[in-house]
Amino acid sequence: MPDDDITHPIPDLTGYITEGQIVLDRGLSQRGIYPPINILPSLSRLMSDGIGPGRTREDHPNLANQIYALYAQAKRVETLTSIIGEEDLSTRDRLYLKFSLELERRFIQQDRRQNREILETLDLAWELAGIFPVRELTRLKPEQIRQYGTRRRPTERAKTDPFGKQE
Repeated sequence: MPDDDITHPIPDLTGYITEGQIVLDRGLSQRGIYPPINILPSLSRLMSDGIGPGRTREDHPNLANQIYALYAQAKRVETLTSIIGEEDLSTRDRLYLKFSLELERRFIQQDRRQNREILETLDLAWELAGIFPVRELTRLKPEQIRQYGTRRRPTERAKTDPFGKQE
């Protein structure tokens, strides 16, 4: 699109036809992130119907919202960093920078042959959310943090199948 403008009528209207959009990011691609999907402007109108209890896992909707919110804040911190420099960032802001790098390198980036299972993806999201103190995880329920959070060793966490049954 002209100047990578996703509000241009073609991608904008295509999103309504396809029930969503996957936005590729030139900057992610230049840093070697594959697939270079920018998750912030990407959208799915069908996602809410396909996740949660009975489909994936009960923590999936809240965890997805939490990761999205953390990444959005991380991108704001990256913009601030480009203005004031990293040395003037607070400890909290440095956590957001670390989160952004880790999310892009470990969550978004996947080998072309990788076939990551949904439970593995959710566990990875919890691990990344664990970069932050619990007080920053405002979109997750306390019981979800207790059950799935990475504050405990993985062997202590209850493993469940996608439908919430104990393994």
